[in-house]
Amino acid sequence: MNFLKHQMNNIYGFGILLLTLTTSYVGAEPIGKIQTEKAHKLKLPPCRACKIFVDSFHKGMERTAKFKFEGGDAAWEEKNLGSYANSEVRFVEVQEKLCSEVVEGKDQCYQLIEEYEETLEAWWKDKQKEEPDLAKYICIDKFKVCCPEKHFGKDCTPCQGYPDQICNKNGKCKGSGTRKGNGKCLCDAGYSGDYCDSCADGFYESYKDENKILCSPCHPSCDGKCSKEGPTGCKSCKNGYLSSKDRGCTDVNECLMGHKCNPTQFCVNSAGSYSCLDCHPSCVGCSGDSPEECIECAPGYRKMDTICVDENEEARKQQISFARYLTYFGLCVSTCIILQKNVSIAAVLGVCVGIYITLSEYFAFSSDFPKDDLKEQLSGKLKQAFGTQ
Repeated sequence: MNFLKHQMNNIYGFGILLLTLTTSYVGAEPIGKIQTEKAHKLKLPPCRACKIFVDSFHKGMERTAKFKFEGGDAAWEEKNLGSYANSEVRFVEVQEKLCSEVVEGKDQCYQLIEEYEETLEAWWKDKQKEEPDLAKYICIDKFKVCCPEKHFGKDCTPCQGYPDQICNKNGKCKGSGTRKGNGKCLCDAGYSGDYCDSCADGFYESYKDENKILCSPCHPSCDGKCSKEGPTGCKSCKNGYLSSKDRGCTDVNECLMGHKCNPTQFCVNSAGSYSCLDCHPSCVGCSGDSPEECIECAPGYRKMDTICVDENEEARKQQISFARYLTYFGLCVSTCIILQKNVSIAAVLGVCVGIYITLSEYFAFSSDFPKDDLKEQLSGKLKQAFGTQ
């Protein structure tokens, strides 16, 4: 009865596990499908959507780059219809899979096929040679949803510093390449100002000429502004530092200034601060995290030389040592008894006992010795000696 009950429990548990795994597997697919559908329906900014459309068209061009007229009289078609590369057939084949590989904004891309169809067909037939840049032709010139790079806004106004000194090369023009934005500078880290031509708080001017300014970070001990590198350049010091005329902002060692940790912790100084770390479990008060750095030993531990040791562990070691020495004594007595009966056997046994005692003592006091490796080696030697596998 108990056996049957045990088997039923196993079957029930396996069923629960199988149901969980199946649910996880089946449930994962709809989640991924929902995320993909959301990406397809995503509404992108007009300029980005146009560029994705053009990119999809270029991928179609790459896909059909090695195609040619198939079936019928291919030579006649080449002669009368022109090369496949610029043919209506290729244009249709590109259009058939247009936007099919797009993920984000896929639905929007399909809408653009209908909107851009006539313009795209006109470009294919008559404008390719004089307007080789399809993105410029459609997105900038015809539908006016993008601007050239380093231009912004509905009129494609040049960004500040155009063409080579946009935001003094220390930032980006807001709206660059689109019909949006106001052209203001979005400064890189460390720079500020309307044209990113000055250093932000926490940075100092390490280089400047007529065309360029370079801002470098202040020393970590500085509280905000600084005039040069290192702790001597700080205008003021952060908490945890003291201002020195010769050395600038210097770290305060809080551990020497009365900052106390709990009795089971010790203080560690760090740049501008300090932290309290736990002592070893054998300690009550300590100066470090090892049992050698205890001020006093915790209950259940006692001082041995300079280390706090577990009293119970020490007692166990003594018991083990006593048992080991008792074993040695028993082996020696046995050897002496055999010696009375047979000298040869006693001699061999004596050598074995001597080797055993020597190795045992060596291993007992060599905690770093790789005992597992030795065990495998000895086991292998014994198998070879006795011919066992």
